[in-house]
Amino acid sequence: MISNSTNYGEEYLDYTKSEISSFLGKEVSEVLFIPYAGVSISWDDYTTKVENVFQKLGYDVNPIHKAEDPIAAIENAQAIVVGGGNTFNLVDVMHKLGLMEAIRQKVIAGTPYIGWSAGSNVACPSIKTTNDMPIVQPASFETLGLVNFQINPHYTDSIIPNHNGETREQRIREFLVANPETLVVGLKEGTMLRIDHEEIRYIGSKTIKVFRKDEPTLEFDKNAPLDFLK
Repeated sequence: MISNSTNYGEEYLDYTKSEISSFLGKEVSEVLFIPYAGVSISWDDYTTKVENVFQKLGYDVNPIHKAEDPIAAIENAQAIVVGGGNTFNLVDVMHKLGLMEAIRQKVIAGTPYIGWSAGSNVACPSIKTTNDMPIVQPASFETLGLVNFQINPHYTDSIIPNHNGETREQRIREFLVANPETLVVGLKEGTMLRIDHEEIRYIGSKTIKVFRKDEPTLEFDKNAPLDFLK
């Protein structure tokens, strides 16, 4: 689960390439790409953009929006990749096509899943910690539940000068008031979580932040054990 696709001054998905190759390995030759978060970019153009990266890594890209039977495409996928964009649009289409449970069962059975930004949001139990504007109304905020915690991608501690809006942490704290049993992970730009079976590893040069209701914010570097997230 990747925070963002592109770091400032880098090419698309550049900082993720070695981890993608390591995670997928040589047993995977093709990935099923889900581009439904794309709004200002067509799904065809989005697929081409992702193909330019994955093919150089040795993986063909099969776009789900071209499949006659999306459920069958999921069931036959060697790996599933969900791109970023608008989380509400992504979830709206996934619910309309009935893909949530099919993806969930496929990944639980062992199929690798990679998502960035909105693709990381939908790996959580819900999309309630996305940063995106609700440009459409999906049937439900419930998503894949591949992990039992929430992610806030693109997390930042930055404060805009002379701007009185809430900080990201304040927004997350609001969420925790309404959802007191939920744990939230703030993934900063250029960071990711890798989950292999029961092992959870944080990757990135920055720190990761963990929020619980009525508890101090916790901060960890890449060497810290994250078993408590299981």
